[in-house]
Amino acid sequence: MSILFSPQKLDDVTLPNRIVIPPMCQYSAGDGKATDWHRMHYGQLACSGAGLLIVEATAVEPQGRITAHDLGLWSEESAAAMASVLRAIRKYSAMPVGVQLGHAGRKGCAEVPWKGGRQCPANTPGAWRTEAPADLPFSQEDEKPLALDVKGIKRIIAAFAAAADRAAHIGYDLVEIHSAHGYLLHQFLSPLANTRNDEYGGPLENRMRLTLEVFEAVRAAFPAGKPVTARISAQDWVEGGWSLEDSIVLTRVLKMRGCAAIHVSSGGLSQEQRIVPGPGYQVPFAAAIKEATGLPTIAVGLITEANQAESILRAGCADMIAVGRGMLYDPRWGWHAAVALGAQVAAPPMCFRAAPHGVHNLFTPLET
Repeated sequence: MSILFSPQKLDDVTLPNRIVIPPMCQYSAGDGKATDWHRMHYGQLACSGAGLLIVEATAVEPQGRITAHDLGLWSEESAAAMASVLRAIRKYSAMPVGVQLGHAGRKGCAEVPWKGGRQCPANTPGAWRTEAPADLPFSQEDEKPLALDVKGIKRIIAAFAAAADRAAHIGYDLVEIHSAHGYLLHQFLSPLANTRNDEYGGPLENRMRLTLEVFEAVRAAFPAGKPVTARISAQDWVEGGWSLEDSIVLTRVLKMRGCAAIHVSSGGLSQEQRIVPGPGYQVPFAAAIKEATGLPTIAVGLITEANQAESILRAGCADMIAVGRGMLYDPRWGWHAAVALGAQVAAPPMCFRAAPHGVHNLFTPLET
C-alpha cells in the first residue's frame, strides 16, 4: 500500500493523502481581493488529487504584501472575495484548504516577478515604506526599511490574529504561518537581518520571540481542533545566519505550543546565499527536524516524481510531500502519481472517463 496515498491526521483534520500543494504566490489580486484568476487556478488545483491545498501567502496588512497584487485578509472585503472562491471550490471538491498568513517586511513593495521583481522606487504610485527588525535593506538597491518599534510589532501580531479570525469565519481548514524565505518573521529569526538589542533581538530566545508570539495569537484566534502550522527556512545558506540547529530549537518550542506540523524549506533571506539545488535537496532538513523533534514534517524542494515522493516517506524523512512547481506544470499530478503507485484519488464525476485505458478504480467520487 502506498504511504503517499495513506491518510495523515493533523489535529482534528484528516488529509486523504500526503500530497500537499504548497503556497505559490499568483500576484493577481486587486487591493488584496481574490479575482477570477484565483477561482480558476484554485478550482483546478482542488481537483488535482492532492490531500491538502494551501493558498498562497496572504498578507495580514496592506504594508505586509510582497507586491501590490498580493492576496490579503486584512479587511472584510478581502475576506468576502476569498470566501466566494472557497464556495466555488467546495461545490466540486472536498479537499481540505488552508491559507498561509504572512508579512513581507523589508522584501515588500516589489514589482511582480515577470516584470523583474525589484523593489518599487518610493515615487512609484501606490508604493509604501517597508518595515523590518532593523533598517537593513534586502539589497543595496532597496530603500532602507523602517526599524519596527515595539508598538509596531504589537500591531503586526494583532493583524495576524485578526487575519486568522477571518480565515476561520470564511471556512479555511488550516492556517500556515509564513516564517520562511526572508520575509518578516524570518527576518526577526536571522542574525543577518536582526541586529536589535531589545527583547526581540540578540540571543536566539529573543529572535524567536516574534514568531512564537504570532503563533500563539493565531492559535488563539483559530478554532481549536483546526491545525495551525508553520513554514520555516531551515537555514540561510550563509555563514553566521539562521541554522538547522536553530530551526530544531524553534520547532521544539512550536510543538510545545500546539503547532500541528512544520513545513521545511530554506533560504530567501540573503542575496549572499549559495544554494546548489538538485532533486530533493531540502529533504535532509525535514528529516533532521523530524528526527529531533517528532513533529510531523512537510518536505519540499524539487520533488517531482511519485516514486521519489514515496521513497522519501518510506525512508521516514518526512510525513507529507509538497509539490509546487510540479503542480503548476501538471495540475493533475496527483492523478498521475496514483496511477504510478496503484492508488486512488477523489475526483468529480465529470472526470471519471479520463482514466487511462486499462487503469481501473483510479477515481473515487468526491463527497462535497
